[in-house]
Amino acid sequence: MDQLEILARAAITRSYSPYSGFAVAAAVRDESGNIHTGVNVENASYGLTQCAERTAICSAVAAGARAIESIVIYTPTQTPCTPCGACRQVIKEFAENVSIHCVCDSDERLELGLEELLPHAFELTGNKA
Repeated sequence: MDQLEILARAAITRSYSPYSGFAVAAAVRDESGNIHTGVNVENASYGLTQCAERTAICSAVAAGARAIESIVIYTPTQTPCTPCGACRQVIKEFAENVSIHCVCDSDERLELGLEELLPHAFELTGNKA
């Protein structure tokens, strides 16, 4: 987790968050051990904003990954922040039993299982290629 946290913290400077002023960065490790980072990328049309978690996962998928094994989410705040609902559902698509580590600028941390964050998740059984 240390390497993921270091890379997520380093990525925060690349956040594009001129509307909310709330920067978020994430790092994920895929099934091959490769690490992919992402930041939130806002848009004047707020619905088109891409969260850091989804950016990191999409980057991993674009590089050929199909499973995420570890996730760290970093916010430069005093308390850790958890992923939004859309990110939780995307995480579910690529990470069945992942532990999600939320870190911030204080010593406070959260380590949550996906089932805690997204009980009764939506899924289609048998449709994954």
